[in-house]
Amino acid sequence: MRLIVLGATSTIAAETARLYAADGATILLVGRDQDRLQQTAADLKIRGAERVETAICDLAAPEDAQQQLADFAARIGGMDHVLLAYGILGDQGAAENNLIAAEEILRVNFNSAAAWSLAAANMLERQGRGSLVVIGSVAGDRGRRANFIYGAAKAGLAALVEGIAHRFADKGPRAVLIKPGPTVTPMTEGMNRSGALWATPQQVAKIVYSRAFKGGPVAYAPGFWRVIMLVIRNLPSFVFNRMEI
Repeated sequence: MRLIVLGATSTIAAETARLYAADGATILLVGRDQDRLQQTAADLKIRGAERVETAICDLAAPEDAQQQLADFAARIGGMDHVLLAYGILGDQGAAENNLIAAEEILRVNFNSAAAWSLAAANMLERQGRGSLVVIGSVAGDRGRRANFIYGAAKAGLAALVEGIAHRFADKGPRAVLIKPGPTVTPMTEGMNRSGALWATPQQVAKIVYSRAFKGGPVAYAPGFWRVIMLVIRNLPSFVFNRMEI
């Protein structure tokens, strides 16, 4: 098994890579922070990875995602799975009044992620096998005043990945969108993270790993968020507009 992790310094990505390492996978970690990539690589080797390589890349601003991804794959002799796990939450309040900040949230979470997803889809389709797994968010299920710019980017990414899954329907590869609910990661530091609805990165990683091999094109993490978001999506506006969520 050869895994490419785009955004390998993500906590969820690192936890997922540990599960691949335990199966003896060859892993390429891609990100911007060389020190953190090397730390993660050392950890994965201890945990059983056959081989771990690192690559420095500003994933949010790909020069040529198709060629760069092909180069990444060549470094480890091909690719079986691609995990796309990077993103930024941004500051909703600031972005509403600063279009440059809003554009950055959209560019990082949708534009660049879409480029990598399409590049991976092209490569996987040519080889007729493999999986693309993309970390989305429940925030994309309905626009809410608390984070609708971030949510808009994740909604667009969801439509893209579901479309890729449909494109793959009779061709062999898989495309899966993972929709985590609130998760205890560095991205959510400063929030009130108490309560039963908060997940750990380990919980989400188990779902990411499992869905890379089997299941439908969309997975909520944890699974109870499918029911919660079904309710939220179907609330009438006169009720929804009175809610502070």
